[in-house]
Amino acid sequence: MLISFDSLRDENLLREEDLKDFPLFPKDRVDYGPVLLARSKVLDKVAKSFARRASPALKAGWMQFCEKENHWLNDYTLFCALKKEHGGGPWVQWPEALRQRQPSAISSAQKKHSTEMKYSTILQFLFFHQWNSLRQEAKKRGISIIGDIPIFVAHDSADVWCRPELFFMEKDGQPSVIAGVPPDYFSQTGQRWGNPLYRWEIHEKENFAWWIARLKSSLELYDIVRIDHFRGFAAYWEIPAHEKTAVRGHWVPGPGRKLFDAAHRALGSLPILAEDLGVITPEVDALRDELNFPGMRILQFAFGDDPKAESFRPESYPPNCAVYTGTHDNDTTVGWYQSEPGKDSTRSADQIGREQHNVRTYLSCDGSQIHWDMIGLALRSPANTAVYPLQDVLGLGSTARMNVPGREEGNWSWRFQWNQLTPQVEQHLHRLTLEANRH
Repeated sequence: MLISFDSLRDENLLREEDLKDFPLFPKDRVDYGPVLLARSKVLDKVAKSFARRASPALKAGWMQFCEKENHWLNDYTLFCALKKEHGGGPWVQWPEALRQRQPSAISSAQKKHSTEMKYSTILQFLFFHQWNSLRQEAKKRGISIIGDIPIFVAHDSADVWCRPELFFMEKDGQPSVIAGVPPDYFSQTGQRWGNPLYRWEIHEKENFAWWIARLKSSLELYDIVRIDHFRGFAAYWEIPAHEKTAVRGHWVPGPGRKLFDAAHRALGSLPILAEDLGVITPEVDALRDELNFPGMRILQFAFGDDPKAESFRPESYPPNCAVYTGTHDNDTTVGWYQSEPGKDSTRSADQIGREQHNVRTYLSCDGSQIHWDMIGLALRSPANTAVYPLQDVLGLGSTARMNVPGREEGNWSWRFQWNQLTPQVEQHLHRLTLEANRH
């Protein structure tokens, strides 16, 4: 999905005849199913013609990539080939010998799918090749990239298929307990994520090698790594796999700082941003502060009825934090301000009304430019880092919301178009940035 066709053209890996049947898609929304299908057909052609079209330098780069990344690449490409062979079905539905990774079955599958696996390594290489070029260009311009790493991994993944002993699993490969969070601001029944949970005692016996490799890979991609659901390292919400919601679960202690101490010994400095939102206890705050990781403050949480609302106001911020107008899980600022009670909100009409009144009073504004008022508040705050979604810069409403927690479809579909970023918008943001001395 993320391989640039333009860059492929520049390196003579993609030609116009390869795109003659490529359909046109909407510019404002992504429909992932059709887009993935269409792009996969084109990228399949690119992989098959790589040996013929690629320059000697690019071929050498691919070979070096395969050697350097072999510790995960071989397993991952085999996993992809087997999923394709089995109609995209989850690995728990594969034949038992493959499910259990019996050596003879794996060896046979590798021989059978060697060509398919090679093509997959080419596409992986092309993504990393393009990403590294982008990152180098960003560095030239003084831009650091914050990447995101979720605490948990998907059950139907190469990670779990290759190392099931690191997770709480039944003999048939299904998880016995799963991840999620209890009822909160976003959902009255909590969030049942469904990810398998880690057997931390096994990870500790291996000196957290699997996690260290994961962090190392992320730090090679990004300048700063934001760890989603950081509170899960202090304690995580364990849900029996048979439960349909996240209501019936309980808290289980996580690995704490032992994991990060091991990672620090192996990797050195850890430029990590801790996503410390949700049900946060003193133990979570203490873990974050012991590790000296910056946490997050969300302005949309600062004006409601929650007893912790005041902690999200700028006067409560330590410098070592990142302030957001809202994250990908929040509505846009305009959408939040104009929200109504309904399926995507846990607030009543009275609560929304009080919140609107509180934010207008705090900002001494009428709400007509609430997105700029909130961006300005973030920029003027003591937080070392201020983050605001592009949707807020553009003043867009709920139709541009990125993600609704707990909703399975329709998320991450909004697309930016350059004509939306007008000179007036650029000038306004530039002025606010200068006034806040963040240039």
